[in-house]
Amino acid sequence: MRQRKKTMEQTDFYCMRHRIGPLNHELTHTHVPLALMVYATTTASFLATSAEAVSKRGVTMFATDLGSNARLRRPVCRKTQISLVPELADAIRLPAEQGDLPPRVADYINTHDLPSPCLVVDVDIVEHNYMSMTHALPLARVYYAVKANPADAIVTRLAELGSSFDTASRGEIDLCLRLGVPPSRISFGNTIKKQADIAYAFTHGVRMYAFDSDEELEKIAASAPGSKVYCRILVECDGAEWPLSRKFGCDPEMALRLLTKARDLGLDPYGVSFHVGSQQTDLAQWNRAVEQVAGLFDRAMQKGVNLRMVNLGGGFPSRYRVGVHPIEDYAAAVMEAMVHHFGTAFPEMVLEPGRSLVGDAGVIQTEVVLTSRKSDLDSKRWVFLDIGKFSGLAETMDESIKYRLLTDHDGSETGPVVLAGPTCDSADILYEKTCYDLPLALTAGDKVLILSTGAYTTTYSSVNFNGFAPLASICI
Repeated sequence: MRQRKKTMEQTDFYCMRHRIGPLNHELTHTHVPLALMVYATTTASFLATSAEAVSKRGVTMFATDLGSNARLRRPVCRKTQISLVPELADAIRLPAEQGDLPPRVADYINTHDLPSPCLVVDVDIVEHNYMSMTHALPLARVYYAVKANPADAIVTRLAELGSSFDTASRGEIDLCLRLGVPPSRISFGNTIKKQADIAYAFTHGVRMYAFDSDEELEKIAASAPGSKVYCRILVECDGAEWPLSRKFGCDPEMALRLLTKARDLGLDPYGVSFHVGSQQTDLAQWNRAVEQVAGLFDRAMQKGVNLRMVNLGGGFPSRYRVGVHPIEDYAAAVMEAMVHHFGTAFPEMVLEPGRSLVGDAGVIQTEVVLTSRKSDLDSKRWVFLDIGKFSGLAETMDESIKYRLLTDHDGSETGPVVLAGPTCDSADILYEKTCYDLPLALTAGDKVLILSTGAYTTTYSSVNFNGFAPLASICI
């Protein structure tokens, strides 16, 4: 660990992250003094919140001990925007702005004859997004949400970088194990699991499980004795473009009872999780959720239950039609919430990003099948693509996720369109209420690129609905 002389322009905290050869290390997280979080943000409010604790407790450096090959973090300048992962910026070809067409993907599409539709993912950008997140939130352990995109190349690259993995099923656990991920870096994060699958995971070494109900807790106690468990609580999802409703989680009072019961069943009540909704655009949502969690920690302590971990879930966005905050803004919001509500009793932190790591790295090339109108007087054309809700674009349901489109005719005269998929199902309409304008020259056979489609596309693609093959995918 190194320390440089303080100046008026720099925050004098450095972090070191070590890693050794692929897949043979484990992250050890210890109690972290509050002063270390100054690294994570440059906002004045955060620094003010931390100042008193820093002066009382003294400055301590932070390192996660992952072995050799140290990568020093850069000093953070207070007066300029953080430039994350500068050592990778020269090596990875990034688009000019987040969510734009990745240069390597553009080159690949232009030089290869692809099936249509087809997703192309630049795994280097996945790496850049992961490293940006770990630089912005160095105190948190990342568990990649495999459900977002389980491509072997993505899981392998993230595993080599030191990521852990949030899995939803036996199939995802098998995928991670097959690719060499140690079970100590796998969490079974679905709160709805078959007992046979819990037993299978336990037999294969998985020791961390989510729950939100009595019956699920009892299944874990019976089939995964002594395991770490964390209870998911219900929180608001206002501001999320893909809200998560009430399917997952329980209210905090029930969570307190369940965590006490977990201790009595011989399990390790490890912590609490929440999810503020996918593609969350309201930074304040983390503060509201963390406030609930901190109160739950206090009440649990009074009952003799030692909670030690906060799982902040996902919610970090990709860039679609509307611009989003950069990752450092999200990091600042998370850290300010944690400092404000936990003070010096700082717990371990877990993140479960999916969309934010892989979304902007992928582009779908699709083909126009038909353009038509519903009457001779209709000013709005229908544009039918060879991809729809059932072949990868399920998140257009209720027109929630609004993708950006590129065509070879961009720059020419445009007109309003309804976008729809190719199947014989009337629900296969992508955008009818949302205003989309496409070139009037667009016709059958033209190619259309759908940006930021690296997440939740291949995994939502149906198997041969109407005889259409699942979405093809290539990682480069």
